[in-house]
Amino acid sequence: MKRLLIVAHAPSPNTQRLRDAAERGARHPDIEAVEISVKAPLEAGPEDVTACDAILLGTTENLGYMSGALKDFFDRSYYPVLGEKQGLPCALYVRAGHDGTGTRRAVESIVTGLRWRWVQAPLLLRGDWQEDFEDQVEELGLYLAAGLEAGVL
Repeated sequence: MKRLLIVAHAPSPNTQRLRDAAERGARHPDIEAVEISVKAPLEAGPEDVTACDAILLGTTENLGYMSGALKDFFDRSYYPVLGEKQGLPCALYVRAGHDGTGTRRAVESIVTGLRWRWVQAPLLLRGDWQEDFEDQVEELGLYLAAGLEAGVL
């Protein structure tokens, strides 16, 4: 059984909807051989990363940077998983009130240092809330879980 870890900051009802959408996609009824773990960044740690086969990160854009909670997750997990999880398939979605560029770059910098492997370009959900944001994140969760199950990630 493969494991997908979703670590997503969800401080508002809309960002909670995004985290739920990621989980809903990953738990699609046609996917049977992937275990899903969903955690807030302050609850997740290196042991969760060590136990997973792929990771989906979700964050808000905070002053042009990732959420403090996701940064804390990286601070606590970086060195314990550095040599152990190189090549870990990963993806990211950013709920960006502006353009999300700084947030994306910050996460990409850390992921590059960890030597994780992007399986899709970061998904930037920019500007005012749009209902299709949920669909996009659900599709991302589905893509990761299906890719794990098929052995292509």
